[in-house]
Amino acid sequence: MAAELAKAAAGATSRRDGRDPTVVELFRGFLWLGLTGFGGVLPLARRMIVEQRRWLTATEFADLLAVCQFLPGGNILNLAAALGARFRGARGSVAALAGLLALPAVIVIALGVCYQAWEGNTEVRGAVLGLAAVATGLLAATSAKIIRALPRRWAPLTVAAVCCAAVAVLHCPLLVVLPIMVAVSLLLNRKASR
Repeated sequence: MAAELAKAAAGATSRRDGRDPTVVELFRGFLWLGLTGFGGVLPLARRMIVEQRRWLTATEFADLLAVCQFLPGGNILNLAAALGARFRGARGSVAALAGLLALPAVIVIALGVCYQAWEGNTEVRGAVLGLAAVATGLLAATSAKIIRALPRRWAPLTVAAVCCAAVAVLHCPLLVVLPIMVAVSLLLNRKASR
């Protein structure tokens, strides 16, 4: 899947600029992502990492993201830690994660305090319900983009549908479904490549 995503995304940049980012550049880049990303920052992260700063090629980004999606935790957190480690070791991971989380944490805490003070207000409740609807729409739109990027072959689409049904409809634990479906996907991919 990473190769297909890379091919679909490979327009703007096909090579790195050759210079590794510093710890400060990692912090600043992810600080900006954390401040500007609402409803998910992966599209913004790709633009920054591949197209603007050219820290990775489109293929390298897709490969790293594929690994990060398999790990527990948030994909963007895993991506920040992995990218920081790739270029600057543990200090790079800490810098990228701190940049990504610093301002959003302050903002969320401040909003939580405000909400606690005004949660009984009908306008505030309406605003929160509206935000929930917007977040749901963003998630649906992102899911649709990811599905469109899948190869138009029966096997990946079937694996995606079975994963979705197992977790969302049958309420199977993700930690059970994921390894099984990865194994199935690898077997189907091996058969298709023969």
